[in-house]
Amino acid sequence: MLVDSHCHLDFPDFQSRLPEVLASATAAGVGRMVTISTHVERFQTYRTLAESHDSIFCTVGTHPHNAAAEPDVPAERLIELSEHPRCVAIGEAGLDYHYDKSPRDVQQRVFRTHIEAAQQTGLPLVIHARNADEDMIRILTDEMRRGRFDAVLHCFSSGETLAQVGVELGLYVSFSGILTFRNSEEIRRIAAAVPHDRLLVETDAPYLAPVPHRGKTNEPAFVAHTARVLAEVVGVSEQEVASLTTANFYRLFSKAASADAASGRALAS
Repeated sequence: MLVDSHCHLDFPDFQSRLPEVLASATAAGVGRMVTISTHVERFQTYRTLAESHDSIFCTVGTHPHNAAAEPDVPAERLIELSEHPRCVAIGEAGLDYHYDKSPRDVQQRVFRTHIEAAQQTGLPLVIHARNADEDMIRILTDEMRRGRFDAVLHCFSSGETLAQVGVELGLYVSFSGILTFRNSEEIRRIAAAVPHDRLLVETDAPYLAPVPHRGKTNEPAFVAHTARVLAEVVGVSEQEVASLTTANFYRLFSKAASADAASGRALAS
């Protein structure tokens, strides 16, 4: 079985066809999905999705694009909301210097607040990083000195140095449909160097549909295509990639593991 560790099931793309999308995911062997928060103010939407479907977990956080809209959400608020039993992580939060939709200093401040929440709760942090490698490395290294926290570099499309530093700091690295793109040789090379026990797969749906669905609306079922390419890249079977990424998911998102164990719905690898 596979886990889509990062998708956005609250987006308009899925509103009218969520049952179909979930059925397709099941048919493709995708047993769990994490719908990722982009606005703290929308947490009720995320929690409702997770409460309504055993296969869905959620997170709480502010995407860097929205940091200027939610610049002052305190760590205490993130911590309070994260206590919901279906909320398994903080984020996504981080730095996006490609679009710069929020001022960089605000992105950095909001990111540090999310790190504080991860440090205090013990929940993993879902990190968005785009065209901001130097500042990301600086902040991660600085904050890790202040207090240990778990995290994943989601939808990895950054440079080799960030991947290396992330692994050295104990972070996980998640690969999306980008891994399957013809011009992504560098990303595949980076993926091959990531220790097997730090690898995750995701869709980032509805974005970045993998080959052979590139250009279409992405959905959790399509994570199987990314997993297939990851298996080729790291030199193991598809079944082994499914097993190791599922095990890695439950190790990092330990609250999901506890929830499934308590309900008797643990996902077989």
